[in-house]
Amino acid sequence: MHLTNPKLMLKAIYHSLTERKRTGKKSFAVLIDPDKVNDSNMMQLIELSLAARVDYFLVGGSLVISNYLDECLQLIKSSCSIPTLLFPGSPSQVSKYADALLYLSLISGRNPELLIGQHVVSAPFVKKSGLEIMPTGYMVVDGGAPTTVSYISNASPLPADKNEIAMCTAMAGEMLGMQLIYMDAGSGAQRPITESMIEKVAQSISVPLIVGGGITEPEKAYLNCKVGADVIVVGNAIEKDPSLIKEMAAAVHSVQAQPVAVKG
Repeated sequence: MHLTNPKLMLKAIYHSLTERKRTGKKSFAVLIDPDKVNDSNMMQLIELSLAARVDYFLVGGSLVISNYLDECLQLIKSSCSIPTLLFPGSPSQVSKYADALLYLSLISGRNPELLIGQHVVSAPFVKKSGLEIMPTGYMVVDGGAPTTVSYISNASPLPADKNEIAMCTAMAGEMLGMQLIYMDAGSGAQRPITESMIEKVAQSISVPLIVGGGITEPEKAYLNCKVGADVIVVGNAIEKDPSLIKEMAAAVHSVQAQPVAVKG
């Protein structure tokens, strides 16, 4: 049977993530909240991202109360070839205009709605969307302040100083079939996830590890990659200062490649 949709022929985005991990290349992703952008500042973000060789756009937010999600994605697709990954805060944040969807299961909490409940509701639409679906074990870590994600999820974050709990949670997520592990301190976190926790988790899993939340300095992005993060996500800091894109991307990409074995 001839398939005309390339998304159905090859898991292109996940392949790129695992291949980059296998060859030791680190990735930088810009997080875009559709509620906080418009056509004008989106063009600036896209231009800066192209110049900095940003690897991915993550698009989504905890709420998304505007109707700009589809338009935002279409603007990105018409302006550049940087892959777009949906980072949804609810089942309504699904758009056919993206390349892939991080199908998030909140494995750090005990709220059954975000472990499987909302997935049951969204599954038929997600299946029909044509998006590349990437099951993602989502781990919220205490960033020192209440965040939107912790409030909306109605679940306690992982303690920031309990590396073993984070490690075991990530291991369980991978063994349950999650293709990615995403550690997040949340937007506006007062403190980012520690390097010791990232290292502990990275050493215990073989799937790509995404880290975000509270990363405001290029040096922190660099150190996170050095201890095992495969993808660094920055959103809030870039909203305040878009020029950080260049420095953040350069820091992430400067980490010397160390090939590793990857499950994929």
